[in-house]
Amino acid sequence: MKADQIIKNARIFTSDKDNPLATAMVVKDGKFVYVGGEAGLSAYEGEVTDLGGRFIMPGIIDSHVHVTTGVAFEYTDLGVPVMCSDKKESLDFMAEYIQNHSGLKRYRFMMARANLNGEELTKEDLDAICPDAEIVVLEEEVHSNWVNSKVLASHGITDDTPDPVPGLAYFVRKDGHVTGNSYETASWPILFDGVNDLTDEQISTAVLRWLNSSVKYGVSCVFDAGFPEHNGMNERIYAYLRELDRQGKLPVYVDGCYVLTQPRKMKEALEGVKHFRDEFDTEHMKVHTLKIFMDGTLKIETAAMVTPYVDTGASGASAFNAEQVFEILKELNGAGLDLHVHTVGEASSRVVLDGVEMARKALGDSFRVKVTCAHLWVQDDADLERFAKLGVTANFTPWWHSGNGGPNPITYWPAFIGEKRAHSMFRCKTIWDTGALVTWSSDEVFYGDFKNWSPYLAMEVGMTRWINGKTRFDEEERTVAAFPPASERMSIEEMLLGYTINGAKQLGIEASKGSIAVGKDADFLVFDDDLLTAEHEGFSYNLPRDVYFSGKKMN
Repeated sequence: MKADQIIKNARIFTSDKDNPLATAMVVKDGKFVYVGGEAGLSAYEGEVTDLGGRFIMPGIIDSHVHVTTGVAFEYTDLGVPVMCSDKKESLDFMAEYIQNHSGLKRYRFMMARANLNGEELTKEDLDAICPDAEIVVLEEEVHSNWVNSKVLASHGITDDTPDPVPGLAYFVRKDGHVTGNSYETASWPILFDGVNDLTDEQISTAVLRWLNSSVKYGVSCVFDAGFPEHNGMNERIYAYLRELDRQGKLPVYVDGCYVLTQPRKMKEALEGVKHFRDEFDTEHMKVHTLKIFMDGTLKIETAAMVTPYVDTGASGASAFNAEQVFEILKELNGAGLDLHVHTVGEASSRVVLDGVEMARKALGDSFRVKVTCAHLWVQDDADLERFAKLGVTANFTPWWHSGNGGPNPITYWPAFIGEKRAHSMFRCKTIWDTGALVTWSSDEVFYGDFKNWSPYLAMEVGMTRWINGKTRFDEEERTVAAFPPASERMSIEEMLLGYTINGAKQLGIEASKGSIAVGKDADFLVFDDDLLTAEHEGFSYNLPRDVYFSGKKMN
C-alpha cells in the first residue's frame, strides 16, 4: 500500500490500552493505517522518516476551555488594579484616579474582596467618589462586582429586580434595597454590557490568536464550556468557526455547548441546545451538550457546600436541585444530547450525582447521556466512588492543584473550609483509582499570552501539586511547598491518558480521536524529549516540535 507518511525509530505513546507503545506508524488519507513495530512497515510504500528515537503522542484534548468567553475578555477592560489594605484606602485610591482622569463615562477597577477587611462596599460609597459617571469595581475572581447608582440605573436594576438564582446569583440587599454589589451571573451582564458591539473583525482576530496558540501547544480538540448569559455571542463565534471549517481552515476540533444558568430558562435552554446541534454540524465543529453553571467559587463562598463554610456558617447554593437535574436529563436523553456541569463545591456535584442516579433508575439501559462534572475543588467522602458507579466523568483543571490561593494556599484555605477539607482538595487520584473516567482541562477565560492554557503546565502541577522555581509561570504565583495531600499526585502516564483518550470518551469521539490506533484521525505530536522520562519539575517548558492534525503538519 502506498502511504502518505511512514515513521520509524520513534517512541510512540499511543493511549491505546491494547497497544500502549509502538516504534512505527503509517498515515494515509489523514488516518492511521498501521501502528506497531518496524517489521510491519514492509507492507507500505513511500518515503520513510527516521525520527531518531523522538517521542510521539496523540493530539491533546482539552476537555473544558472558554473560547467564547475569552473573546469577550479580549475586548473588555477589567479595570485598574486596586492594591490596598482596607476599604478607606481603596476608596481614596479610586477617588484620586478618577480625579486625575476626569471626563470618562465609566471608570473600571479590579480588587480583591479581602481589601475590604470584612466591611461592605455600597453604591453610596461609590456615588460619593463618582457621582457624575459610572463606576464598576470587579472582584478579582470575576465572579462578583460593585457598582454605583448610575450603573444600576443604566441596567434597569431596582429594589424589585428578582435575583437570577437566590443564594448563588443575586443582588445584595440591605433592608430591602440593592446595595450595588452583585454575585455570579447577576453581575456578568454588567461586566460584558458592550460585548454585543464587537465587530466580525474583532472576533476573527481574537479567535485566530487562540487557534494559533492551540497549534503551538498541540491541542487538537477542545470542549468549549461557553459564555454564561451570552448564548448569542456563543452562536456568533461558533458560526465563525463553522465557516473556517467549511473553508478547510480550522486546525482544531471544537465541541461547543449551550449555557444554562437559572431554572426559569430551562425550557429555553433545552430548545437552544437542539438548535445549536442542528446549526453547528461540520467535520470539526459540533454542539451536542448543555452546560449548566451549578454553583460559584470557594473564595467568595458561592460554591455549594455540604458542610458550611467555617468563617460564615453559610453553605452557598446550587442553581438546580436533583429533581430538576433529573428532568433535564430525561429531556437530553430523548434528544441524544449530553450534560456538562460547573461543580466547584461538594454539594453541587452531589446534586448532579443524585440527579443521574434518579435518571438511571427511571430510564434503565436506555439512559445514554454523557454527564461531566467539572472543577471538583471539594468532594465529600461519601461521593468519591459514585462517579464510577454512575458513569459520570470527573473533569479537573490540574494547574489549580497547587492550591490556587496565593503564595501559601496550605494556610489560606482552612479559614474558609476548615483544615481537614482544605488539605484534601482536588482528589483526582482518588477518583481515578475508583475506575471513574477522569479528564483534564485548562478552564482559562483570559487569552492574554495563553500561558495558563498550556497542557504542559497542567501536567506538571498535576504531577507535583506545586508551582515552584522550575515551573514556567509568573514569579508572584510561586507557592511555598507542594499542596497536600501528596497521595493525589498523578503520574505522567495518567496525565497523558486524561488529556487524550479519556477526553475523547468524555466527548463521545473515541472512535475517531484520542489515541494512535488504526482507523483513527492522524492527530499526533512529535517531541524532541521523551515525556515519559522527563523530570516532573519544569515539565511545563515542554512544547511539541511538530503538530499534525488529520495527517497534515500544522506548525
